Amino acid sequence: MSLRVAVQMDPVEDVNVDADTTFALMEEAQARGAELYVYQPEQLAWLQGRVLARARPVRVKHVQGEHADLGDPVMLDLAEDVDVVLMRQDPPFDMAYVTAAHILEALKGRTLVLNDPHWVRSSPEKILPLIFPDLVPPTLITRDIAALKAFRDTHSDIIVKPLYGAGGAGVFRLKPGDGNFAALLEMFFASSREPVVAQAFLPAVSMGDKRVLLVDGEPVGAINRVPQKGETRSNMHVGGRAEPSELDATDKAICAAIGPLLRERGLVLVGIDVIGGKLTEINVTSPTGVQELRRFSGVDACAAFWDSVDRRLEP
Repeated sequence: MSLRVAVQMDPVEDVNVDADTTFALMEEAQARGAELYVYQPEQLAWLQGRVLARARPVRVKHVQGEHADLGDPVMLDLAEDVDVVLMRQDPPFDMAYVTAAHILEALKGRTLVLNDPHWVRSSPEKILPLIFPDLVPPTLITRDIAALKAFRDTHSDIIVKPLYGAGGAGVFRLKPGDGNFAALLEMFFASSREPVVAQAFLPAVSMGDKRVLLVDGEPVGAINRVPQKGETRSNMHVGGRAEPSELDATDKAICAAIGPLLRERGLVLVGIDVIGGKLTEINVTSPTGVQELRRFSGVDACAAFWDSVDRRLEP
C-alpha cells in the first residue's frame, strides 16, 4: 500500500526545483507511489489531543513554475490520515519552531515524524556539536561581554554569529584590532536575549565548508561549498558555490563519532558542516545538499532516506 505523506514546509510554490532538498524528497516519495500533502507550520493545530493540519494534496513535477499541482485544502488528522510527516520548514529556530515541534511530538507512537520532533527541538544545530568538544573549533557561547573579550584576546581572529540563526545570516568575522567588536555585541544583545556563538576563525574556510550528508547516522556523501571572493560565509543562501567533494578520513571519523547519537535520537537526514577538519554545525532541521550531491556523484540521499522510512514502517 502506498504511503500517505504530509510535508510541513515553506510554500512549495516558491521552491527552486533544481536545488531544494524538500522538493527532491517529495519527488522520490511520489516516484515510489506516495500520496503527498503540503502545509505550512501556521496551518498546524492541536485540538483536544488531535494533531490537525489544513493541507493541500499535491503532485510534483521537475519543471520550474509548473512544479506543484495543488488540490483544494483538506483538514488532515495527522494521527489517522497519514503515515509519515516530514518536518522540513526552514529555520529560524525560534519559539514558533519549537512550538511546532512540541505539537508534532504528540504524534509519537501513532505517526512517524522525521526528523524526530522531540530531538529536533532538543538538538540546536550550533549546540549539538558541543557534545563532542574534541571535534569542534575553540567555541564560546555566552552573553558575558568580559568572557567574549577574553576569548577574542586569546584567539584574535574570531567568528561571531547568532546561536539560532541559519543560512549564514548575522555571521561576522572580527579580525585582530577590529573596532566594531563592542558595537556588534551591542547590536546582537539589543535585538535578542539569547547568547551568541564565538568561534576561532578557521582559515581553511577559504578552501570551502564541506557539507556531509548522513542518513541513519551513516555518511552517504559530501559536497564542498566555497565562499565568494572576499566573503567569509560559504552558505549557498549567500552566494557560496557548490563543488564536488569526497569524504576523507577525518570526515569519516567525525561521522563515526556522532552517528550513534543521531540514530538514537531519530535524526535520520542530517547535514554536518566541516571546515579544516573541524565540526562546526550539525543540521537537523531542514538540511540541504541532496540535489548537488546527486549531480556531482550520482549518490541519491533521497532514496537512502525513503529506504530508511520503509524500514521504520515495517511491521
